[in-house]
Amino acid sequence: MQKDTNKAQESGIKKEGVVLFLLGLTIVLVIMNTMMFNLALPDVAKAFQLTAASTSWIVTGYSIVFAISSITYSRLADFVPIRRLFVIGILSLSIGAIMGLFSNSFAVLLIVRILQASGAGSIPALALVLLSRYIPLERRGKAMALIMSSVAFGLGFGPVVGGFIVEFLGWHLLFVVTAITLVLVPLYMKLIPKEEPRKGSFDALGALFIGVGTTGLLLFLTNHSLIALLAGLVSIVLFIVRIRSAKDPFVLPSLFANRSFLILGAVGVAAYLCSFATLFLMPQILVKQYHLSAIQAGLVIFPGSALAMIISRQVGRIIDLRGNSSIIRYTPLLLLASVILFALFEGISFFSIMFIYMLMSVSYTILTSSISNEMSRLLLPSQIASGLGLFQLLQFFSGAFGVAATASALVWQKDLPLAHAYSNIYWGLTLIVILAIVCAIAYLRSTWRKAQPAA
Repeated sequence: MQKDTNKAQESGIKKEGVVLFLLGLTIVLVIMNTMMFNLALPDVAKAFQLTAASTSWIVTGYSIVFAISSITYSRLADFVPIRRLFVIGILSLSIGAIMGLFSNSFAVLLIVRILQASGAGSIPALALVLLSRYIPLERRGKAMALIMSSVAFGLGFGPVVGGFIVEFLGWHLLFVVTAITLVLVPLYMKLIPKEEPRKGSFDALGALFIGVGTTGLLLFLTNHSLIALLAGLVSIVLFIVRIRSAKDPFVLPSLFANRSFLILGAVGVAAYLCSFATLFLMPQILVKQYHLSAIQAGLVIFPGSALAMIISRQVGRIIDLRGNSSIIRYTPLLLLASVILFALFEGISFFSIMFIYMLMSVSYTILTSSISNEMSRLLLPSQIASGLGLFQLLQFFSGAFGVAATASALVWQKDLPLAHAYSNIYWGLTLIVILAIVCAIAYLRSTWRKAQPAA
């Protein structure tokens, strides 16, 4: 595997700039697909007469499948040509979008969103694997930052486009945006390097166990079902047993023995949870508390994402020149400042929300760019695909967990004024960011000790 990776980096990508643009465009559309529906949730709930808990499953169910899809495609990339996987993922996303145009019930909508998620989850995961496999270390930071800036742009542009469509055209037409990805298939066929299939097998049983496990835990959180909790815990135990005994496990057990990888991953997971929970909360805060329209809410969110996209391009150059340590050391402090400011000033005005989110968006984008790049350096070549896939699984699961926990917290606080309820949630997120800061310090100390010469 080491030899294959070295050859891949030597051959590189013939049209690297064009491929990076293509990846960035696709990721923007994928992230927009995720974010646009946050603006549509109030309308969908009204159309199908849904409770807040049921409505949250449009986001939570999507996130679970997105997470499992990301690690599934990453794992398959170890032996299935990556170009083939990109095409399958895009087709799932675009076909789901076309079907979504005709959804006429909550059940059909949920199924369509899950089909979309099964394809959408492949794109960011495969993009990171592709960059790690074909982009040399001296340019990889810039490439990773471009991917993360595309994520940031999608996070911000999605609510703007989604708000416009929901307000003037109806939420069904949100699916038209992601149906556009169908026209990108020929470009992927032409531009992504051709690879030969390698020997390997897919651990479907391991994938099933982790899928049932995460779903069961989230069902318990949203519906308080003890049966779901029991099923989730049993499945997690079976997953652990399975990956220790399978010939080609769904997740490499060696990753769980890599303390540095786990600690660094915890920092990224905490950042993603805060960002995703905020992007679930903000449309509701802006619509319910400040009585903005969907498109107005989108315009409040957009500046933060646009600023993050602009800044992240320069951050990529800094990473390539100076490494990741300074970013991992100081950026979590900016994230902490943003959640504290949300807790203190969320109820002041929607302008305060806009400026605080700018700080959160920038800090999240910079931090995740650096962590993804650091992981590509930290892991062995044979571990990169599985490791990045596991990292994204944990991120997206934390996002689903954050949305589910936030929805439940709003139900628990239904007798409180909205401003107090939202503020309490951000104080809870403050504790999570503090834990992330502790993990960042622990990771940097461990790398410093390893770098010291033996006495």
